[in-house]
Amino acid sequence: MTTYTPQFLGIPAVWTQEGGDRNIGEGIVIGFVDSGINPDHPSFSYDPTTTTNYTSQHFSGACEEGPLFPETSCNGKIVSARFFSNGAQATAILNASVDILSPFDAVGHGSHVASIAAGNFGVPVVVNGLYYGRATGMAPRARIAVYKAIYPSIGTLSDVLAAIDQAVLDGVDILTLSIGPDEPPEGTLTFLSLFEIFMLAAHKAGTFVVQAAGNQGPSPYSVISYSPWAVGVAACDIDRTYPATLILGNGLKIGGVGLSGPTFGGGLIQYKLVLAKDAVKKNSTFPRIFNADECQYPEAFDPLVVQDSVVICTFSAGFYNGNSSLMGIIHTANLLRFKAFVFVANPSYGDFIAEPIPFATPGIMIPTTIDTQNILQYYERVTVRDKNGFVVRYGGRAAISEGRIASYKGRAPIVSRFSSRGPDYIDQSKNPTDVLKPDILAPGHQIWAAWSPMSVLNPILSGHNFALLSGTSMATPHIAGVAALIKQYNPSWTPSMVASAMSTTATTYDNLGDPIMAHGFDLYTLYTSAPFGFGAGLVNPSHALDPGLIFSAGYEDYISFLCSLPNIDTAIVKSATGGVCGELFVNPSDLNLPSITITSLNGSRLVRRTVMNVGSKAETYVSAVLAPKGVMVDIQPSWFKIAPQETQHLHITLNVTQPLDEFTFGEIVLTGSLDHVVKMPLSIFPNVI
Repeated sequence: MTTYTPQFLGIPAVWTQEGGDRNIGEGIVIGFVDSGINPDHPSFSYDPTTTTNYTSQHFSGACEEGPLFPETSCNGKIVSARFFSNGAQATAILNASVDILSPFDAVGHGSHVASIAAGNFGVPVVVNGLYYGRATGMAPRARIAVYKAIYPSIGTLSDVLAAIDQAVLDGVDILTLSIGPDEPPEGTLTFLSLFEIFMLAAHKAGTFVVQAAGNQGPSPYSVISYSPWAVGVAACDIDRTYPATLILGNGLKIGGVGLSGPTFGGGLIQYKLVLAKDAVKKNSTFPRIFNADECQYPEAFDPLVVQDSVVICTFSAGFYNGNSSLMGIIHTANLLRFKAFVFVANPSYGDFIAEPIPFATPGIMIPTTIDTQNILQYYERVTVRDKNGFVVRYGGRAAISEGRIASYKGRAPIVSRFSSRGPDYIDQSKNPTDVLKPDILAPGHQIWAAWSPMSVLNPILSGHNFALLSGTSMATPHIAGVAALIKQYNPSWTPSMVASAMSTTATTYDNLGDPIMAHGFDLYTLYTSAPFGFGAGLVNPSHALDPGLIFSAGYEDYISFLCSLPNIDTAIVKSATGGVCGELFVNPSDLNLPSITITSLNGSRLVRRTVMNVGSKAETYVSAVLAPKGVMVDIQPSWFKIAPQETQHLHITLNVTQPLDEFTFGEIVLTGSLDHVVKMPLSIFPNVI
């Protein structure tokens, strides 16, 4: 349930194809293993056109009531709600006031995720009295099944696995996991951890599993979604921002990050500008330098100096080590009646990442040192000090403009800085493997969605019904919702067919016609991204409904993939999965994925793929190759005609022409006579000729 990303992704065109907003996602159940749900939120409210007791031939859940979650919470939109706490209760002493033993969401995360995928249509988003638009989930008529396994105090693997297992037994169509491990498993392959094996079992049962790629970017080898049977989702920035402006007394205007109201006068009336450390009480025992500039301690300041002033607070050591917070600044500002605060970068520490947060106190964040230096130069130029450095006259003036109005311009999508990057890896030593991760890109930066007013882990959002958040947790339910639309349109499709449709139709270009860019280690700079940043590209929902060709793989194929891994003990595969190694692939790269990844191409390799025509008419396809640097690629047959439901085998030969010490990227494009375009990314490490 978001205010803009459906339009950004072109989803209204899909809604039209599926019968309009009263039908989109109808008949599909999306399961969420998360922190629960806020049943009182309008995004999940009862719809009089929906049968209260939702029934399905393939889904049967239960409504587990408890504190703040009466049985009536399962209202036809929420069709099932369970909670899992045995692991949490065995591991920690729970706080009964926040670790609520019911499906109720005391955190907000689970509600946020669920509403992005399946929140009701057109819900007004109002925060601090301001209207931010109407929000809608990707599949607003899909039903929600809740599996709470995460608590404010703790989340355990055993509870998560129990939740996944129950979701599969209940028969959810889509399983959304905006959660994941913090690091690769010890003592086993990434593909064989319990978490991955439970997702494989879900896939075997016909459940489409979508998982967050992780928030440890932009470092390479940082993905936490490993297996080819789960779709790992990367996050991107969209072209909506909430800009604000600091207006200095000399007329200089400095852009920053807002989401708060302006100073009184809307920027036309200016107020005294005060550097926080200059306002520390004289003759005070409070340290004059240490942390005072961070505005965390109201008792440190002279109220007569800061009252009705615009106060400059600094992002210094306390914010890096977690001892200081924006909430601390707001508390100080409210208690001492600042007119506004300006939160600036510390030139000694460099730029910082500023995310807009809706707060009632006027304020602005200036995250770059260049802009900070301009502010401080102006301040020092007009401030008069005595011989001891104490201020005797504050000559600076400033005002803050409105920061809650959205701006829609600029480049998008951009791979978010935090979004975890590939390549995928097979073990704790992070040896790469022949699987592309992440799989797909979706909006995950500054996403409006439902929230829980309790908000026990994020006090700054306490009392709010909506939150603007960033993370691959937010990108993941976008894909879950799109999968629901595809499944509704093509009900017989398997999970791998749904995943293939999204992958082969994704776009790798932005709204300016350039290759998708990414944020890197240097803040506020961009570089050209690649499949290890965005997978197959940005999801294109309308094209994914009708992809032309699909690449399909089933449970036995995944067992063959595992048994084909280098130096694998097939007994371990059987022990972990229960599957018996039958016919092996020549290489793991022969798994029928809609991509080709080879972590060590020595000389030449033949890779096999099989496509199926899922269209309603026969179509002729012609192949084209954009070869990765240092690699020659040949695909046979170079063209073919394929009837509906018919399959075609493809033989793709890759030869090293120039050994390199890095991965290089390209793609195979199959263009159909009926305008289908099927793309397959290539990620190759050319090792030896």
